[in-house]
Amino acid sequence: MFLSLVSLAKSKSKVILVRMVSEAGTGFSFNTKRSRLREKLTLLHYDPIVKQKVLFVEQKKIRSL
Repeated sequence: MFLSLVSLAKSKSKVILVRMVSEAGTGFSFNTKRSRLREKLTLLHYDPIVKQKVLFVEQKKIRSL
């Protein structure tokens, strides 16, 4: 009985999809993958509205992959 319950348990995925939002205040955003174990992402990425690279920060988790 207990062995069947263990085999049906789902494991968490190692990668999650997150939304990155521009710090320039333009509202531009994109989705990217990151490891579940890492801390929140901050990275430089091109923002086409201001036509230059700006800082993007992770806003929220979208789903597990």
